[in-house]
Amino acid sequence: MTNVAFSIASTRFDEDYRPLGTTRITTNFANLARGENRLENLRRTFTMIDDRFNELAQRDNEDGKRYSVELDIISVSVDVDGEGLGDAVPLIEVLQTTIVDRRSGERIEGIVGNNFSSYVRDYDFSIVLPAHSASPSAEGLPHGFGELHGNLFKSFLHSDAYAQRFGKPPVICLSVSSSKVYHRTENQHPILGVEYRQSEYSLTDAYFEKMGLQVRFFMPPNGVAPLAFYHLGDLLDDYTDLELAATISTMETFQKIYRPEIYNAHSAAGATYQPSLTNPSFSTTSIVYDREERSRLAVEQGKFAEEHFMKPYKTALEEWSTDFTVDHVDLKGARL
Repeated sequence: MTNVAFSIASTRFDEDYRPLGTTRITTNFANLARGENRLENLRRTFTMIDDRFNELAQRDNEDGKRYSVELDIISVSVDVDGEGLGDAVPLIEVLQTTIVDRRSGERIEGIVGNNFSSYVRDYDFSIVLPAHSASPSAEGLPHGFGELHGNLFKSFLHSDAYAQRFGKPPVICLSVSSSKVYHRTENQHPILGVEYRQSEYSLTDAYFEKMGLQVRFFMPPNGVAPLAFYHLGDLLDDYTDLELAATISTMETFQKIYRPEIYNAHSAAGATYQPSLTNPSFSTTSIVYDREERSRLAVEQGKFAEEHFMKPYKTALEEWSTDFTVDHVDLKGARL
């Protein structure tokens, strides 16, 4: 029987960060930390995160400078049957936040997840899906699309490596889909903001569902567009206001940089809202970002995953994934 094991490495994401050779370089943090503007990019990004966090965490924070947010890159590697694969191809990269109370000196562990990067997801979306769609007889999605990736993610969440490192399930915070329509509800949270409902599932939503994650959409106070929060359990009750504020401030900052047409728009989402990357009414940040390069590199890294992970271990991974599906219940709604 095939066995998989996970290992975790942590790297501080600060002004001194430089992407490692094994880093998935299309990620938000790696993209900002390269090129001649890297230091200026990073400093402005961290300032934006801290300012937004203090705007959300107003209680007993009269000068708006009480807190700062620190970020660590969490790199997850997988080993198949003791082959040492973890040294060759990282499986997943996420971020963990830590809230620093400058007044008391207290350090508060935040949420793990936030950003989400995956070599196998690159393979699925940049290699498998385009090849399937190019077929004249193609209908729907490829057979079993996203199942291996979903099972690997679920297995990681139930691993000893995860349990020893993190006390709560992850929350992944992404942009809303420009192909869907969102409707504002009456539900409102002091930190998450006003909740929106989506007209129908996006392909990303369906992919994350295979990972055991459900999605809710909230537009935080003084935000201009909803964010998508992929989570297990109860998003509103399982996390503190400070934990949620750290995730919002981090990921909303990234989205303002990468999708300013949506998240730095001049007008806020209304009762009915469809995001648009062709919106002409927005402000850019002064942070340099190459969106075209990010798309190109996703294909390159999908091919890398195919060569170093999917093809060499195809049979073993298929057998393991089938066994996992049979032996494990769906994690949706479960607590770790």
